[in-house]
Formats: sequence, C-alpha cells, structure tokens
Amino acid sequence: MLLDRAKSLLLLVDMQERLVPAMVDAADVRARCGVLLRGAYELSVPILASEQYPKGLGPTLPGLTEFITQRLEKMEFSAYANPAIRDALKRAGQPQLILAGVEAHVCVLQTGLDLIDAGYQVFVVADCVSSRRAESREVALHRVARAGATLITAEMALFEWLRSAEAAEFRSISKLIR
Repeated sequence: MLLDRAKSLLLLVDMQERLVPAMVDAADVRARCGVLLRGAYELSVPILASEQYPKGLGPTLPGLTEFITQRLEKMEFSAYANPAIRDALKRAGQPQLILAGVEAHVCVLQTGLDLIDAGYQVFVVADCVSSRRAESREVALHRVARAGATLITAEMALFEWLRSAEAAEFRSISKLIR
C-alpha cells in the first residue's frame, strides 16, 4: 500500500539535543529527518514529536521544531503508551503513522509495536532512525517489519505523498532530496 498524505501523520520520536549525538550516523539521521519533516510540512502532513524526559535529554533538535505541529513530553518508552500522545493520535484520526527518530530498538520499536497492535498502518522510515549501536538498529527494523510495519525511506515517503510529477509541490520536494 502507498502512503496517502491525506491519511498520514508523521511521528518524530525523541530527536533530542542530548540523545541524538550518541547515535550511529547521527549527522546523517538528523539531516534525513530534516528533509522528511520539511517535505511533510510542505505537503501538509501533520507532524507530532515526542520528547523523552526533556528536562534530562533536552528539547527536540533545533532546525526540526519549526515543522512540528505539536511536541509532547513522555516518560514511557512507547509514545503510544503515553495517554496525551495516544489521545493526540486518536484525535488526528490518521490511519497511516510514519515513524522516525531514536532509539530504533527502544522507543521507535515499542511505539511501532503498540501502534500495530492498535490497528494503525505503521511505516518506519529506515534512513531516519538510529540507535547507539548499528546492530540494535538492524534488529529493531527487522522485528518491527516482521510485526507488520512497512519499512520505507524518506524519499519513498515524499514521492508517495506527491504521487505525480504534476503535483504543485513537486519542484520544491525534488530540491529537498538533491
């Protein structure tokens, strides 16, 4: 199944100041998340962000916050286990949830598994997730895919949301991925 921007919501998981630098390929993941968020914003896809204990781990990275519709704090590893985030997702009413962020094997994985159990169509953006260890990331992606999530890349998401080179936003989105 293809992504549909009218049915999608992007959930950015814990891309925070004191957490991201410890990740494998942190600069690349941050850059890819920036492209994904900027494109989602231009295509009017709502973007929520979870922040794991922001007093200790800091806020969402600068450069990403400008695209986010709403930021929500949590202590739970699964964003869906947090009542405020769960309610925000239910209110949004989007059946396709796109996940990006860190850590792949903890918060992204647990969020994805809970969302699948709740009946959402879950897409994990493989080039927009990371962990402290490459092996943890790979195992997490394998596990969430086996549970029913679809693995995609940022570029796949953007072009599926566009659907056509005739889309009004095609040129601006194309510039993002060059």
